[in-house]
Amino acid sequence: MTITLEEVYETASMILYQNLDIRTTTLGVNLKDCIDSDFEKFKQNVYHRIYSFAKNLVAEAEKLELKYGIPIVNKRISITPISLVMESHCAEDKFLGMARTLDSAARDAGIDFIGGFGALVQKGLTKSDRMLIEVLPDVLSQTERVCSFLNVGSTVAGLNLDAVNLLGRMLKLTAEKSENAIGCAKFVVFANAPEDNPFMAGAFHGVGEGDVALNIGISGPGVVKSVVEKNLECDLTKLSEVIKRTVFKITRAGELVGRELAAALNIPFGIVDISLASTTAAGDSVANVLEAFGIEKIGAHGSTLAVALLMNAVKKGGAMASGNVGGLSGTFIPVSEDSGMIDAVQQGALSLDKLEALTAVCSVGLDMFAIPGDAPEETINAIIADELVIGIVNNKTTGVRVIPVPGKKAGDQVEFGGLLGTAPVMAINPFSSKDFLKRGGRLPAPVTSMRN
Repeated sequence: MTITLEEVYETASMILYQNLDIRTTTLGVNLKDCIDSDFEKFKQNVYHRIYSFAKNLVAEAEKLELKYGIPIVNKRISITPISLVMESHCAEDKFLGMARTLDSAARDAGIDFIGGFGALVQKGLTKSDRMLIEVLPDVLSQTERVCSFLNVGSTVAGLNLDAVNLLGRMLKLTAEKSENAIGCAKFVVFANAPEDNPFMAGAFHGVGEGDVALNIGISGPGVVKSVVEKNLECDLTKLSEVIKRTVFKITRAGELVGRELAAALNIPFGIVDISLASTTAAGDSVANVLEAFGIEKIGAHGSTLAVALLMNAVKKGGAMASGNVGGLSGTFIPVSEDSGMIDAVQQGALSLDKLEALTAVCSVGLDMFAIPGDAPEETINAIIADELVIGIVNNKTTGVRVIPVPGKKAGDQVEFGGLLGTAPVMAINPFSSKDFLKRGGRLPAPVTSMRN
């Protein structure tokens, strides 16, 4: 992949003036061969595997930051879904002990987050899966860097409502046990979860992956907003083209860094995830990009069309630039992590119902939003189920990171700090779906699953 001098100057401008960065380098690591009947030895194997890879990742990433001047914001590890490797050690204290081992390895190596403390339960729950869910409130409140996920549905399998019905209680307990309910920010529930996602909290090293792979997540909302503001009068076709060309350049820069980092670590390069990911920093808002399209506030009528246009252009631009595009690759619209989204909720432009509508065409789903702490468990489960079925029917990834904040009501605000930002507490529908959800079972897969 040859990079021209002109592209170097363009990329330098993006870094200096438009907040272009490598949002994350995430090293996926297989833990299956660490298993041992002696649990203490098992933990030691896991610690050494994680620490040895993680410390090299941090050191080599810092060298590349200096070499190219591109900020690498986060260094992360993802692991084999933990319920798979804990089958023979299925006890609450052992799950918690393994979580603390992972947390220690990540901390000692300077890793920001470690993902994969989760399970694939789209068709059913094993004893290990159930134990995992039971222990998550303690894991998420007692560890600092461990992130968790569940995949509870897919277009091929349908939706496991029995698994969904366990989550409302788990999330409320997690919220009660962690300051400002922040433990809930480290858990995401998916349908159609990708095995190579580099972004937290949902990253895990899938069972279809090799022993190790390096996945890159890039982000450039400020870069895209800049080109949109230079093309205020063009039609949608032209607007899509200028975004597509911009994302092409961003993706090439990200893959260059990713491939060189993988070579330095002597491991395979996995994928580059081209998602536009927000932060609360000025100039780093996806909502502001959409508002530059001509939407007064995200949530106004026309916002769904705007998100669809942005998603389409981002995917096409990335696909042209690289044969290794993967992960989520699209557009995140989290509430607490995006200053424009926060402002839209506070001004009444964006409701939870409209946010759900936007997720039908965005990259992930309902992300980093707060609801009143007294929300019934069944209502939380219903919010999750509604969102995930959008992904199942439309054959796309969807996810939910919902934070029920104890003692807070609609209109209040909760401060998470750092990358997690500030969450205005959103109102929920007061009517119940309890009698419907208690039916349990599994939503059958849609007819689109029958492709063979």
